[in-house]
Amino acid sequence: MKVLVTGAAGFIGSHLAIRLLQRGDTVVGLDNVNDYYDVALKEARLKRVSALPGFRFVRADVADRVVMPKLFADEKFDKVVHLAAQAGVRYSLTNPHAYVDANLVGFTNVLEGCRHSKVQHLVYASSSSVYGANVVQPFSEHHSVDHPVSLYAASKKANELMAHTYSHLYGLPTTGLRFFTVYGPWGRPDMALFIFTKAIIAGEPIEIFNHGNMIRDFTYVDDIVEGVVRVTDATPQPNPAYDRVAADPATSHAPYRIFNIGNSDPVKLIEFVDAIEAAVGKPAVRKLVDIQPGDVPSTHADVSALQAAVGFKPATPVREGIRRFVAWYRDYYRV
Repeated sequence: MKVLVTGAAGFIGSHLAIRLLQRGDTVVGLDNVNDYYDVALKEARLKRVSALPGFRFVRADVADRVVMPKLFADEKFDKVVHLAAQAGVRYSLTNPHAYVDANLVGFTNVLEGCRHSKVQHLVYASSSSVYGANVVQPFSEHHSVDHPVSLYAASKKANELMAHTYSHLYGLPTTGLRFFTVYGPWGRPDMALFIFTKAIIAGEPIEIFNHGNMIRDFTYVDDIVEGVVRVTDATPQPNPAYDRVAADPATSHAPYRIFNIGNSDPVKLIEFVDAIEAAVGKPAVRKLVDIQPGDVPSTHADVSALQAAVGFKPATPVREGIRRFVAWYRDYYRV
């Protein structure tokens, strides 16, 4: 297949591009390589991907209304995996317009490109953050997600609604994937594992939010990629049993699906820190602080729908995933 991967210089995008190339797909990677975090890390990821045959990189912004239509018209992609987005809950509190541009305008451009070039399947990144104020766990795709607690979460919920509209109006098959706290080698410097590992190695204090009682369904990046690949190959069909009276948010009368991808084994943040200390071989200087605005205290994924649809559920133990990350971090930064 010829696949467009947006966000190809990103954490998940670069891992996914490599996996697709290794199985023989042609991949066009798109990224604006912005400075939200270390550009050198993004360029290093791209260098890894570019070493494989079948990859071509386009440096562009998904929000560009001139570049995007031309790219779709010229390339005639079979499938699209849209991962490019402005990420981060806390950043959305101070930079809301970045989320409108990347996550709403950019997603509209992707939808329009897929529609007009007859893409076979659009797979896009949603987020566990859409569950927002929900308290019933594990989080299920069949639950309502109408109460987000950050603009980032609201933008991801909006993406799901926008995708459904295009599935309904134009028959565009779309699948949204709600990722649960992805971690692993080549990860993002703004995420807890990266921040904690860097600080512990340097002997600097770390802030542990919600006094260590935060619970997260940490999901290893290779498991995420496996799920994305399997879902990409499984083009959704209209659900013949869809009940318009007792509507199920996870399916539709249109070719539309939503899946959780999470480890389904949540871990307390304080235990996560314990595992990093063990991998680094050094204790952390711990500073327990209150929960941040926009954060949710707990996430836990129900992945039964994913397993039923594509025969896969993430299973990498957190301690093993952390060990692999720390080994990569020490090698990459020579520490």
